[in-house]
Amino acid sequence: MPIYDLRLETRNRKSKIVNWFSFRFMEKQQSQTKPKSEGVMSDIAYASGIILAISYPVLALSTGARAVFQLFFRPDVTYYLPPALSAVAASCYLGATIGFAVRRKWAWWVSVGLLGFETFLTFVVGTLSFTHPDLIGRTVWRHFGADYGYFPLFQPILGLIWLFSPPVLRAYGIVKKEEG
Repeated sequence: MPIYDLRLETRNRKSKIVNWFSFRFMEKQQSQTKPKSEGVMSDIAYASGIILAISYPVLALSTGARAVFQLFFRPDVTYYLPPALSAVAASCYLGATIGFAVRRKWAWWVSVGLLGFETFLTFVVGTLSFTHPDLIGRTVWRHFGADYGYFPLFQPILGLIWLFSPPVLRAYGIVKKEEG
């Protein structure tokens, strides 16, 4: 093969690589542009997603560790409902975390179901902790999550708002992406 042909082929390869990278860059740029009507909502959804992605695993770990300690290592526990409720809460937090991480329809439904269940139990247990404090004891949902900075109260509601925002619905494939 003559030297001229080799140089030409090398240029063609380089230009193909450059074209591929520029195409990928443009594709990424186009996917990041949002309609003007959706800009603020998309930014809020993104920020909420970051907060949830950080806070849910932390809450799952702290609540789960508390439940395991109270159920298995604390000798003075005679009433097991409060640690069992904390274990249920930790399971909800862990399931919701997995649902937030996986962008599939089934994960969205799992997250919505778990967050709805968690919200319901937060209100029920929080209310019962004021009316029947001896029945509830000290659990993560006691006094609507006062021991945890009220995260158990507002976190599932924030999660549901995030899951039902239009950009997230599209990301999970619940609503079809707009073409245009």
